[in-house]
Amino acid sequence: MPSAFGIDIGGSGIKGAPVDLETGELAAERLRIPTPEKSTPDAVAEVCAQIVREFGITEETPIGIAFPAPIRHGVVAFIANLHQSWKGVNFTEVMSKHIGRPVTAVNDADAAGYAEVYYGAAKGVEGTVIVTTLGTGIGSAIVVDGHLLPNTELGHLEIDGYDAEKRAAASVRTAEDLSFEKWGKRLTRYYGHVNMLFSPDLFVIGGGVSKNFDKFIGYIDVDAAFVPAQLRNQAGIVGAARLAADGHH
Repeated sequence: MPSAFGIDIGGSGIKGAPVDLETGELAAERLRIPTPEKSTPDAVAEVCAQIVREFGITEETPIGIAFPAPIRHGVVAFIANLHQSWKGVNFTEVMSKHIGRPVTAVNDADAAGYAEVYYGAAKGVEGTVIVTTLGTGIGSAIVVDGHLLPNTELGHLEIDGYDAEKRAAASVRTAEDLSFEKWGKRLTRYYGHVNMLFSPDLFVIGGGVSKNFDKFIGYIDVDAAFVPAQLRNQAGIVGAARLAADGHH
C-alpha cells in the first residue's frame, strides 16, 4: 500500500504518523511530542527529525509537514503561534537539514482542508470547496476541482470594522459566553460575506466545535451548503502527507 508521512506542528504539540494514501487513514498510531518551550526553527526541526526517526520510514516515503503560518516557496511569511525567529526562515531548508532529506511544507489550514476534500467531508465534490477551521482563530483553505489555492487567510477579512476571527472564532464564543444562537448570527455575517465573494459549491466547517455542528448550523442563515469536517484532529497529518505525495511545493 502506498504511504506518505505527515507531521502537524502546533503551538502545544508536534504530531506525526505514516498515512495510507488509499484510505487517508493513519497507518500507525501517531506520535505526539510537546512543542519545545523555546520553539525556534532548530528546536522544532529537531523534534520533527526525532518523530521521523522513530517510525524508521523508507527513503522513498514522501514527507509533508503542516505549519501554523503562511509559507511561500518554502519561506515563512509571518508567525503568530511559535517563536518569532521563524519569520523569513526557509522552512523547507531547515527541516530538510535536520531530517536529512527533502520535505514538503504546507500551511496547516491548507493541509486540513486538502484532507477533507481528498478523503473527508468534501470527497467527490466538484467545483469550489472552502474549508474553514473555527478555533482560536479562523483558518481557511480553498480547493477548486482538487487544486489548492495556498495561504488564504479568510479569517482576517475585515467585516464591520473588525478582523472577522475576532468576532466569529470559536474561542470568541467561549470567551464572551455566547449562546449558539448569538454566535450563529455572527457566523451568518461571516459566511454571508465569504459566500458573496466566492460563491463556493460547499463550505466545510472544522475545528473542535464542529462536533456541535447540529447545535449552531440552524442559526447560520446563508444560502449555501454546509457540512461538518470529518477528519477531526488527524486532518493536518493526513493532508500534509497527501500534498507531499502529490508533489505539492
